[in-house]
Amino acid sequence: MASLMDDLVMILNEECDQYQNLLELSSRKTPVLVTGDLEKLAEITDEEQGVVANIVLLDKKREEAMKTIADVLNRDVNTLKLTDLIQILAKKPVEQKNLSQARDKLRLMADSVVRVNARNQELINSSLEMVEFEMNILQAAKRAPETANYTKTAGTSGDVIGMMSGRFDAKQ
Repeated sequence: MASLMDDLVMILNEECDQYQNLLELSSRKTPVLVTGDLEKLAEITDEEQGVVANIVLLDKKREEAMKTIADVLNRDVNTLKLTDLIQILAKKPVEQKNLSQARDKLRLMADSVVRVNARNQELINSSLEMVEFEMNILQAAKRAPETANYTKTAGTSGDVIGMMSGRFDAKQ
C-alpha cells in the first residue's frame, strides 16, 4: 500500500509541475493578447497543447492509481476521492501528510491556471468586441447616404457622406 501511495503522490507532483508549466505559458500569453501579436500567440498556443497532452496522460495515470488503491481498499473507485484517501491514512501520518500536501499544491496550481485563463478570456472577448465595433463602423460608413452634390447635367455625383475615395484624410 505504501508504494501505491508513493506512486500516487509522485503522479500528483508531476501533474502539478505540468500545471506550473501551463500557468507560465498562460501568463506569457496575457501581454501577447494585449499587443495582438498573432504569431507569438500561435507559438504559445502550440506549446500549451503539448503541456495539456502531458496533463491528460498524467490524469489517466492518476485514475489508474486510484483504481488500484480502491481495489486494495475494497472501495468503489467512482466514489473514492483524495480527501477520503487522506482520512483513511490517519494511522500513517507520513503518507497522509505527503498525499495531503500534493493534493493541496495541485489544487492551488489548478486554481491559478483557471484564474489566469479567465483573465485571458476576458481580453480575448474585449478584442473581439473591438473588432466587431470597428467592422460595424466600416459597414455603416459604406451604407451612408449620398450627398446632394449635383453635376453639370443636374444628376447627383453619388458621393457617400464620410467616404473620400477609400483613404483617410488626416487634415480633416
